[in-house]
Amino acid sequence: MEAAAAYNPRSVEEVFRDFKGRRNGMIKALTTDVEAFFRQCDPEKENLCLYGFPSEQWEVNLPAEEVPPELPEPALGINFARDGMQGNEWLSLVAVHSDAWLLSVAFYFGARFGFDKADRKRLFNMINELPTIFEVVSGHAKKQTREKSSVTNHSNNKSKSNTKGRGSASHGEIDDEDDEDDEEHGDTLCGACGENYASDEFWICCDMCERWFHGTCVKITPAKAEHIKHYKCPGCSTKRPRP
Repeated sequence: MEAAAAYNPRSVEEVFRDFKGRRNGMIKALTTDVEAFFRQCDPEKENLCLYGFPSEQWEVNLPAEEVPPELPEPALGINFARDGMQGNEWLSLVAVHSDAWLLSVAFYFGARFGFDKADRKRLFNMINELPTIFEVVSGHAKKQTREKSSVTNHSNNKSKSNTKGRGSASHGEIDDEDDEDDEEHGDTLCGACGENYASDEFWICCDMCERWFHGTCVKITPAKAEHIKHYKCPGCSTKRPRP
């Protein structure tokens, strides 16, 4: 496990960078790396925790042995519920606990380094601009932004003529169309990393949950998308059918 004492952010901006790095790592575990995460959460093992690191990496491991620990600890025993719940419900539960842990770590640093009321408020506002891990994993972030654009427009953008993805650079569209695309989808968030849509990047939509993903986040290129009839994102690929 990465040493917690090796990195101590002291300013609001540093704490926010720390928060964002840990958040991105945990989102990877619950989306693009979900198969590896699922395997590591073996219910036969002891209490396991999901850790996110400032380097945007994640790890499933036993809790720290120090008492009290160097940093607040994430939820214990996430592995025990793995086989007793539907896959998406279990991932959502882990996501909720992960959100709580990220906030506790951020405000632990704030308390440790003497953030005043204005600093705490600024830190919270910066954090609050990002969708929570739960919103990304469950698709709620996508549902919120979908209210700003019609179902018809989304259906049109999912047509085969657009190769199930979008990205102006690969299709050579004129500037006016690029501007319209940016305005329509600027609030769309990647279901893997939670970042906003940009017209110069290739995106692909899952035919199951209808969330959009950066091609790079789910390892799909425009050329590969041409040969995919029905795309299922990593999260939907691991969902088990209800009995």
